[in-house]
Amino acid sequence: MTSPKKFESYFHVLRDVIRVMHSITTLQEVLDIVVTKITETLDAKGALLRILNKETNQFEVRAACGLGERYLAKGPVTTETVLSTLSELDKVYIITDIWNAPRVEYPQATWDEGIRMMVDMPLGIAEPIGLIRIYFTEQREFSDDELDFIKTVAMHCACVIERVQIQESQQSRFSHLAAQMDKLSSLGRMAAGIAHEINNPLAGILLYSSNLSKKVPPGGLLEEGLKIIVKETQRCKTIIQGLLEFARDKKPQRALVNMNDIMESALGIVENEFHLRHVRVRKQLDKIIEKVYLDENQIEQVFINILLNALHAVQDNGIVTVQTVVDPEHKKIRAEISDNGCGIAADHMKKLFEPFFSTKANGTGLGLAVSYGIVENHQGDIRVFSEPGKGTRFIIEFPFQVDNSTGRGGHEIS
Repeated sequence: MTSPKKFESYFHVLRDVIRVMHSITTLQEVLDIVVTKITETLDAKGALLRILNKETNQFEVRAACGLGERYLAKGPVTTETVLSTLSELDKVYIITDIWNAPRVEYPQATWDEGIRMMVDMPLGIAEPIGLIRIYFTEQREFSDDELDFIKTVAMHCACVIERVQIQESQQSRFSHLAAQMDKLSSLGRMAAGIAHEINNPLAGILLYSSNLSKKVPPGGLLEEGLKIIVKETQRCKTIIQGLLEFARDKKPQRALVNMNDIMESALGIVENEFHLRHVRVRKQLDKIIEKVYLDENQIEQVFINILLNALHAVQDNGIVTVQTVVDPEHKKIRAEISDNGCGIAADHMKKLFEPFFSTKANGTGLGLAVSYGIVENHQGDIRVFSEPGKGTRFIIEFPFQVDNSTGRGGHEIS
């Protein structure tokens, strides 16, 4: 049984170790403190802490105290060697037979270091992530309080290791994403510059080929060739224009507008194409609609893009449903455009808003990418639900917000 004075000493050391571990964000500092405090508190020769390197599948030395350089130079240990007899994460393993214990990798070097006994404590919450090994120059008994001390330090150490590893992983991911965003931004600026330069000669080609097609004899191969040039040049200009719109990332010019009016305007623009395809439109517009601060032209462009996608997805005599809804509980206004068309394949869903991704034979792949950017610039959200053969539903949401330029409230009842 541990004396009250010794127990109090363990308690104070444990409190200090835990406080320091949770106040430091650098993993190496935490590991150095753990091996130092364990060595001092248990009157050990030294301690060593290994952490699993998942890439090499080896437990590598990350911190040590009281051990010679020659012993530490032995290098990492394989996972199989460490885990072969460590069946429980919350159990302390005491090694008294240095020469025959399977977990002692270098018995001669261990003996030459003056070590006659070792204590292993696995580190991990759900699975092993490391190991603390404590070295003693003579064999001894351990009280329950000492074993509890080792377990508690190991448990907190494992929590800190996992927390810091998650932070480092997130930081690494963030840095990678930031680098990618910087590359994409540079690529976007370069693409916009190239597109602008290409746009000028395309205008000249289109002008001269159009004029020539009017002057050549009708019905000949020359007229046919010129019409192909005009058609393909116009297609190139459409792609270039979409690329410029995508790269421009124009700031919304917000004004207090009625979303129903924007939806009606968008439907009016595509009405003729819907009529030619015999596609019916069902309107379910909320009569008590909130006015919100939006860029009317940009949101109309979003609705038109999605309506045209719905039109191309349905067969003749198909149905497209448009709906506007006010959600006062979440302080949002929502527009939905759904169709009973062919739906979207599961492997296409993740690419839906990527630039230049299109399943249409003559699509530019920029319509939804531009729409996504517009909605995002309005602090809105756009989601898609689709099932092949059953149809697709787009949901576009905008928050009730304040117009920063005037300080006025962001919605009114219309």
